[in-house]
Amino acid sequence: VQLQASGGGLVQPGESLRLSCAASGFTLDNYAVGWFRQAPGKEREAVSCISKNDLGAYYADSVKGRFTASRDSAKNTVYLQIDSLTPEDTAVYSCAADETGDLIYDYWGQGTQVTVSS
Repeated sequence: VQLQASGGGLVQPGESLRLSCAASGFTLDNYAVGWFRQAPGKEREAVSCISKNDLGAYYADSVKGRFTASRDSAKNTVYLQIDSLTPEDTAVYSCAADETGDLIYDYWGQGTQVTVSS
């Protein structure tokens, strides 16, 4: 059983990135998937959560309108599209899967670094 986040990188302000959270050993459609980020010296922040079976998604106020979570059931993957990146988005982004919807996450993926700099 594994959850793997990827897709981070170094981008300029205003650009976009798509992060991936790929699952192996379990069916990600049966789990809510949360995205988190942690910037240096700051606490971890929950930025998005897509419900199981793609019934809806939550976004933190700080990212609403720029972040979009989606699923690809065939690839057993959840994506986080990040548009209009700013230096304040620089952080390590992680994903996690929650089977019961109680926000107690069963599986965590390793982080992927997003750096926004000109």
